[in-house]
Amino acid sequence: MIAINTIINIAVALLLFGFIVLFHEFGHYIAARLCGVRVLEFAIGMGPRLIGVKKRGTIYSLRALPIGGFCSMLGEDEEDDAETADTHEAETETPENAGTEPDGSRASGGVSLNEVSSWRRLLIVLAGPAFNFILAFFFALLIVSSVGRDSCRLMAVTEGYPADQAGIKAGDTITAINGKKIVFFRELTQYLYFHPREEMVVTVSRGQGADANSLSFAVTPKYSETQGGFLIGVQVRGGRTRVQGLPARFYYAGQEVRFHLTSTVEALVMMARGALSPDSLTGPVGIVESIGETVNESKQFGLWAVFLNLVNMGVLLSANLGVMNLLPLPALDGGRMVFCLLELLFRRRINKRVEGYVHLSGFVLLMGLMIFVLFHDLERIFH
Repeated sequence: MIAINTIINIAVALLLFGFIVLFHEFGHYIAARLCGVRVLEFAIGMGPRLIGVKKRGTIYSLRALPIGGFCSMLGEDEEDDAETADTHEAETETPENAGTEPDGSRASGGVSLNEVSSWRRLLIVLAGPAFNFILAFFFALLIVSSVGRDSCRLMAVTEGYPADQAGIKAGDTITAINGKKIVFFRELTQYLYFHPREEMVVTVSRGQGADANSLSFAVTPKYSETQGGFLIGVQVRGGRTRVQGLPARFYYAGQEVRFHLTSTVEALVMMARGALSPDSLTGPVGIVESIGETVNESKQFGLWAVFLNLVNMGVLLSANLGVMNLLPLPALDGGRMVFCLLELLFRRRINKRVEGYVHLSGFVLLMGLMIFVLFHDLERIFH
């Protein structure tokens, strides 16, 4: 029998990931409304509809499976817009109330997605990922305001390691690696993970205020048997540093989102180059497992700690979902974005049937990738 803890972990994972997906769809919904496109249905959850209320031509529904939701727009996937709308009306209305509001007035749905300009369709497509980045920012703002940030100020430098040999000292603050700005200490650890053997130029700030100097040191990471990885031999104070003032909190929240966005992009680039194994991909099962581990490890510190750790994971998931949806692949928002840009470039509409076939083929490939990742997650868990 499945343990109660496992059930709770799965439920928490579904709620967190479902909320992130729903917020993504809410972005499409808001943009569609602003652009005058008719939204046929905005659903919370997936699967069979439990309840639904129609207002101004849109069905607002609650569905059985708590895994995100969707925003269905007129003309989104069908060539025959009129037939799509009529079918949807037939499924959700009786002859007595078809096309009317509770007060008897006529619904004001809007136009088909195919009838608006390419610029407006592009805005609708980009709104989903944009809302993921907005959500990630507010999650990050909550984290930074509550527990602060991880500082790059060095507490100690290990004797005999590359940083010590290069001349880096305790009290220095790492500000850049190979010219790339560094704000959080985890950016250094991530760089070492992605580039374990490469020589790097570490820039530090030494001193305080007006006396601070910027110094650069060439450092080549050294493998540590005890740590099981490549290190340069620096340590920071454990925990996080409190952030004072609203402007500073907004700044570091933005840097949190920037860190997750660049990390995702860099991982994808390295995977495309073959420098990172596809085995590092994580699917829904892996996400549930990670969220479950987060809950189990933090619950000893109380519900607030559990909540903050889930919010912190929400930053990662929301930023990742936004980036993945922007990939120029069929069936994703990025694929639809490409078609919008092509129409703007060539100043002519692309045949919707052709676009539909492209997205369908992309959807099939995407499902294949998801099945591969699912089996990989299961294999990793059981072995």
